[in-house]
Amino acid sequence: MNRKFALLNIYILLGTLIPELALASDSFATELEHLLSSSSMTSRLMQIFILLTVLGLAPSILIMVTSFVRIAIVLSIVRTALGLQQSPPNQVLVSLALFLTFFIMSPTLEESYEAGLKPMLEESMTEEEAFPLIVQPFKNFMTANTRPKDLDLFCSIAKIEIPKEAASLPLRVIIPSFMISELKRGFEIGFLIFLPFLIIDIVVASILMAMGMMMMPPVMVALPFKIIFFVLIDGWYLLAGSLVQSFAT
Repeated sequence: MNRKFALLNIYILLGTLIPELALASDSFATELEHLLSSSSMTSRLMQIFILLTVLGLAPSILIMVTSFVRIAIVLSIVRTALGLQQSPPNQVLVSLALFLTFFIMSPTLEESYEAGLKPMLEESMTEEEAFPLIVQPFKNFMTANTRPKDLDLFCSIAKIEIPKEAASLPLRVIIPSFMISELKRGFEIGFLIFLPFLIIDIVVASILMAMGMMMMPPVMVALPFKIIFFVLIDGWYLLAGSLVQSFAT
């Protein structure tokens, strides 16, 4: 009897709450639809979507449109020239490349923020108006550090007439041109850095052969001489300064 009475109370309670829940869900759906249909909310959602997209592509953007490629190549070649496989570790080299990139790109980033990003965040400019202003400083930086030969190559492939100002070209032409220019310059700088360490290896190998110590690996003997040579000439100071000054800003 008590069980039947309890079930009856539950049914009565559910019968009372179901209409209220239905009305509440209809009201919530109406409010949500009204909220999503407002222009401000649409703009906010678009900004969030763009922000998430940019954050997801941030590593690729860093590699494509900044000075990171050249710096990373040179630092990697320096470590190879010294004969060191694990020192400095990859994390140290990447961190150094990132901070040097940030230092070099600071004027470009500030110009991009002041010209386009700041007005867009303050809602004094639409996304369509702000995007070209945000991108233009990066286009100026890339074209200033890109060989005309590389720009001509991709313009001819894309069948685009070369304008008087290279910065007016589309990004699909500027970015690959900039990247292959950076790869070339990175290997050129790396080659010049590699030569003195190669000479040390040759001299050490010749001395060992003259002494009849052919079983002793020249790389192991030359390693301390290369390290002390790099330290005595203040290699990191010269390397960082030369890399920063090699970019046109």
